[in-house]
Amino acid sequence: MQQIVYLLHVLGVVVWVGGMFFAYMALRPVAAGVLEPPQRLTLWAGVFDKFFPWVWVSVVLILLTGLHMLMVFGGASAPLYALAMLVLGVAMMLIFAHVFFAPYKKLKRAVAAQDWKAGGAALGQIRKLIGVNLSLGLLTIAVVFVGRALLAMAG
Repeated sequence: MQQIVYLLHVLGVVVWVGGMFFAYMALRPVAAGVLEPPQRLTLWAGVFDKFFPWVWVSVVLILLTGLHMLMVFGGASAPLYALAMLVLGVAMMLIFAHVFFAPYKKLKRAVAAQDWKAGGAALGQIRKLIGVNLSLGLLTIAVVFVGRALLAMAG
């Protein structure tokens, strides 16, 4: 059972962090270089429409499986890296919720109204926040692997 919980946790991380990495490092620079604002903003609204439901599923999986594993590790007496992962993960979830309920909604309204200036501003906010979340996601992965290695070396 524990292996299935771990698998679901890792799959959630792969979908979310991998999706952010692809969007930020590959799709964003190409879209900015080859598309005019109306097409670029329409593309991003469509991409987020497809990606964000998967992020919600990932958030739920990561949170539920993470809390389950934390309880298995002993709750507050869990290894420091596990508690750090929880803090970083919750911060990422809060940032994503803000993106979803604020600038993403603004982007969708702006694209529907063909208000490209407002859409560009909303997309700029999303870009910055996804950059922060991507950095936090990569940091979280590093914390886990370094933390587990240090724990293994200690004992």
